[in-house]
Amino acid sequence: MKKFAALTLSLFLMTGAAYADSPKDAPKEADASKSTTPAKPAAKATEKTSAEIAAQLEELRQALQAQQEQLQMLKEELAKRDREIEAAREAAASANSKATDATVKATEAATTSAELKSTTSALNTTMSNLAASNAAVAGGSTATASGQGAAKDEDHGPTTIRYKGINLTPGGFIEMATVSRTKATSDDINTGFSSIPYNGNSLSRVTELDLSARQSRISFLADTKIGDTKVSSYFEGDFLGAGTTSNNRQTNSYVFRYRQFWGNVTLASGFSFTGGQMWSLATENKKGIVNRGEDLPMMIDPQYVVGFTWQRAAALRVVQNFDKVSVGFSIENPQTTVGGRGFSTYTNTSALGVVTTAQNFFVDAPGNSAGLFNAFDPTGYSVNKLPDFIAKLAVDPGFGHYEVFGIFSDFRNRVYPCAVVGTTAKNFPTPATPTVLGCPIDGSTAPSVLGAYNDSRFAGGIGGSALFPVMKKVDLGLKVVAGDGIGRFGSAQIADVTARPDGTLAPIRTLHYLARAEFHPTPKFDIYAYFGSEYGARAAYTGYRSVKVTNTPAIPGCGAVGQQPCPDGGVQPSYPALVATSISSTGIGGYGSPYANNTGCGTETLPSGTSAPGTGGTCAGDIRMIAEGTLGFWHKIYQGEKGRLQWGVQYSYLYKLGWSGNNASPTAATQPAGISPKAVNNMIFTSFRFYLP
Repeated sequence: MKKFAALTLSLFLMTGAAYADSPKDAPKEADASKSTTPAKPAAKATEKTSAEIAAQLEELRQALQAQQEQLQMLKEELAKRDREIEAAREAAASANSKATDATVKATEAATTSAELKSTTSALNTTMSNLAASNAAVAGGSTATASGQGAAKDEDHGPTTIRYKGINLTPGGFIEMATVSRTKATSDDINTGFSSIPYNGNSLSRVTELDLSARQSRISFLADTKIGDTKVSSYFEGDFLGAGTTSNNRQTNSYVFRYRQFWGNVTLASGFSFTGGQMWSLATENKKGIVNRGEDLPMMIDPQYVVGFTWQRAAALRVVQNFDKVSVGFSIENPQTTVGGRGFSTYTNTSALGVVTTAQNFFVDAPGNSAGLFNAFDPTGYSVNKLPDFIAKLAVDPGFGHYEVFGIFSDFRNRVYPCAVVGTTAKNFPTPATPTVLGCPIDGSTAPSVLGAYNDSRFAGGIGGSALFPVMKKVDLGLKVVAGDGIGRFGSAQIADVTARPDGTLAPIRTLHYLARAEFHPTPKFDIYAYFGSEYGARAAYTGYRSVKVTNTPAIPGCGAVGQQPCPDGGVQPSYPALVATSISSTGIGGYGSPYANNTGCGTETLPSGTSAPGTGGTCAGDIRMIAEGTLGFWHKIYQGEKGRLQWGVQYSYLYKLGWSGNNASPTAATQPAGISPKAVNNMIFTSFRFYLP
């Protein structure tokens, strides 16, 4: 624009200079007689050209002025924009400074958020109270409405506490529970299903009532995110532990125990790793394979229900959760439980009455209190070779939840082939043909550790479950598990293994199943019904060895010449020290032997002390099948921001059936009918709980 204006001005000046060269003093009029050219037409032409030039100059001047005005406006606009850009730069610098300060103070703000909420709540309450007071002073009727508003707006506090970027969530419940049993088991709220007494046990003749708060539970969840990775840890415990000083007399000093304590890392891809004590991977989930997502029965009884497959043990677990399919693998702390009877045994009673026994195998060892094991646990601790291995596949197709899994276990014991040996050759009088039960290695008849070795037996099982909703308010489910040596995974705790005559272990085949129905008619009311059963197959053998040696001290004579007189005045000959050995290699034993003695299962016996009721007559009573049917409900009295208050009642019918035994040897000419012991118990539980919000 400036160049255009300069060009126009240049043209104007050039035109002006051209016109300035013409003479200004020329006469306006010439004498007509002296001129041959007419004067008047020339004058007219000159006047017309000057007017046009003046008009053009005026137009150029106006255009130049307009251009100058536009240039001035542009300059002012540019200056205004420069000022705005500078102001924006200053604002951006200020914002960056404030952002830096905010980043530094973000952690402090997070940790004090709870205090700020509390302060805000207090300020709101104070303001509401002031408003109510002002209204009361003014004589208005708004005080009540203001008070209601303050109560409605009350801040109940956070359910989760923030600490250095970690969410801390406390939980748990306080419970007062009762249990009534028609046959006493000397249990607390937790039922030992396999110990339900047969009729010969004195406890079966009395009822039992217990009140307990020991299932009250404390839990604590900590979780955070590092990038797109979720990290969490969970703790859960109750008071169902018993110490050496625990009692029911006055202090009821039962100890706190932990149920779960694990840490978990979950990636955005769905892969997770968990380590610690947790529910076994064999325990059913509600969806996928997720810790704290187990589908536990809604029982009051903390031993849950017969047929439920579970354990809580130290484990390492990896899981990959996809959209509708989850795959998991875990290694879990193993333990071996031994059942049955009649194992090969050597017994030696000295002349002084000291009894020494030996057995041809061992599985468990007593807990070493110095190593922080329980020295008072009669079952002891397995000296394991390998952990338990469990793999599971879970599918959530959109209707229900389905699982299949497998368990692999290794049972190891140490076997002593020369532990149960002996001979009757030293009996008095010496038999013509002594019985000899010698060591299979060198034929020796004195017990020894010769040839001892470690023996391993592999076992395991498979299981499957289905859980699906019906009509949106009913959940149905079925789970079946079968295998060898998996008894400890069932609530009834049927033994894992028994022992053969040579001391090697024989896994017991077991079957668990649980059918469930859960009805949710309203959000505050739940009704549940379960029926479960556990079965232990026979693992019976013959040919167990038994060696019993009895030493009799020497008896000096009296009344003869040179001897002390006898107390009765007669003569008593002297007797040398004697050894009497009895040997059997046709014993019966194992688990569920058809030749076992069950004749005393229904015969009550006398107590042996004030705290020792009679245990009944001779009764093998190995469990063939144990079943439980239960029905109960939970009613939520209150559920909201302040927690949950609920109560419930549960009825359970428990039935135990033992394997039949006829108290006869396999070689008996006639076999009497077998006796199969039975036990029934009716149990009623009640519970009143308050859950933390």
